[in-house]
Amino acid sequence: MSSGNDHQPQTLTKPALGEKEVTELVDRVFGLKVCWIRPLPSYDDQNFHVHVSRNKGAAEGADEYVLKITNSEDSQEPDLIEAQTRAMMFLNAEGFPSATPHLTKDGNIMSLESGDPGAGNKKYMVRLLTYLPGTPLAKIAANTQILYEIGKLAASLDKALSEKFHHPSVKSLHRGQFIWNLANVPLLDQYIYALGQNKYRGIVEQVIEQFKEKIIPKLSSFRACINHGDLNDHNILVDSSSASLENPQYRVSGILDFSDMSYGYYVFEVAIAIMYMMIESPDPLGVGGHVLAGFESVLPLTEEERGALFLLVSGRFSQSLVIAAHTALRYPENEEYLMITAKTGWKHLMAMCELGQAAVEKRWFETAAAYADRAEP
Repeated sequence: MSSGNDHQPQTLTKPALGEKEVTELVDRVFGLKVCWIRPLPSYDDQNFHVHVSRNKGAAEGADEYVLKITNSEDSQEPDLIEAQTRAMMFLNAEGFPSATPHLTKDGNIMSLESGDPGAGNKKYMVRLLTYLPGTPLAKIAANTQILYEIGKLAASLDKALSEKFHHPSVKSLHRGQFIWNLANVPLLDQYIYALGQNKYRGIVEQVIEQFKEKIIPKLSSFRACINHGDLNDHNILVDSSSASLENPQYRVSGILDFSDMSYGYYVFEVAIAIMYMMIESPDPLGVGGHVLAGFESVLPLTEEERGALFLLVSGRFSQSLVIAAHTALRYPENEEYLMITAKTGWKHLMAMCELGQAAVEKRWFETAAAYADRAEP
């Protein structure tokens, strides 16, 4: 749901290849014949669901892929795209349901290709990734079981990346001024004008000031790691692992969109997951305890990390809402897509602030404690 490199892009060109061009590109770069193709929703990049014909006698290879054509600005950072892709490959090998790239005819994981000459002959990085099955979490009624699983996934994924993922490109994940890194909530000062003068602006200004005062000085006490950074309900695919309609059990079948990866802290990932799981929930303030319990089943938080959760969740709401408003002013044709979080996000952020940190934390921590009690013999 995010975009841009270190700040929102100022000279970004979104790819606009036609289906005929894409069919030719898949053949020329990857050596695959396209049977059918359809566009997938995206903001900065251009994505296609591609179905290819199997080569006669081929022992391996998928039938379905996602062709990702990266925007002109991000395409200028090949090390960053390589780090994201290598991380996906590593996680897949570790048993996580992440996509892997189909290599180009030259044996590479990506290729820089020319786009429409009418767009200034921009170049775009192209990757062909395996298509992951499943339903976006946003399209199901999430229950406590899957919320717990997502918390567990968030911790397991960051732990695997931080402890075992070693590749020369990983240094590119030190993205100091990246606007979506949760440490950079104070950078919202330069975008807050987009909210105009209303009650929402006052709430965000309060969050930013409290963040500067209470979070920034404590960052060095949090445990550092590599964050996925965007485990939202559109980036997590699930399928049902039980036939029960009354109490369905879900498992995560796909993890999408690694474009917000950066160095951060473990507590950032659980805060981001809590915030996004609140968006569509009928009981948004109750979500946090279930996600936290799953996360802490893998990686218990320290007292200081727990004490930061409320402001970190509030900070992520603020990031999402302010950057969406800012970007919608510049790209009004994409307002509906950009404002998905805003439909309920403001309501949830205001409810958190009205109830207050102590009351929200009490609910989260009591819920998480109930899981721990059940786990004890």
